[in-house]
Amino acid sequence: MRWKLVITFLFVLNTFILWQCQSKNGQKEKLNAEALSITKKFGGTLKPQLKKALEAGGPINAIDVCSFEAPKIAMELSKETGWEIKRVSLKTRNAKLAKPDEWEKTILEQFKERQAKGESPEKMAFSEIVDGQFRFMKAQGVEAVCLTCHGETIAPEVKDTLKKYYPDDKATDYSLGQIRGAFSLSKKL
Repeated sequence: MRWKLVITFLFVLNTFILWQCQSKNGQKEKLNAEALSITKKFGGTLKPQLKKALEAGGPINAIDVCSFEAPKIAMELSKETGWEIKRVSLKTRNAKLAKPDEWEKTILEQFKERQAKGESPEKMAFSEIVDGQFRFMKAQGVEAVCLTCHGETIAPEVKDTLKKYYPDDKATDYSLGQIRGAFSLSKKL
């Protein structure tokens, strides 16, 4: 009789643990999808503004967009969604807004390793729960439009303007397809 109770208890416990794991996996999948949707919205809002600025007034106008509009987009999306949203990089342009914390730095280093093994930044993302927060990062690869201000060869007038906006700029010397940084999102659970 005692064995039946023990076996029943273990069965119920096992069932509960499996249910909890499935529930957490379902929650993680939902949060991943939500975070990915937000990063697409961020990029989908910023990129057309950059292209428009480049067409209207060249790279100097694009620097204005990156300097003022990108943080504004992040702030508006944060308010709209309840997520904390920012862009981070190992080579920051704006150290106030783009400097990674230790967790972000670790993930950025992992992204570099993953790319070195042949993985494309386009699909590269990572998420986990850390200290009661769901944290998500999506790699940001260098596209052709980025090279004007982030590439190996930058026009002198662009360099001068970058120096005015970002005296401690380290976000240069990138090549097409390289990981420049990442979108970093977090949400309290």
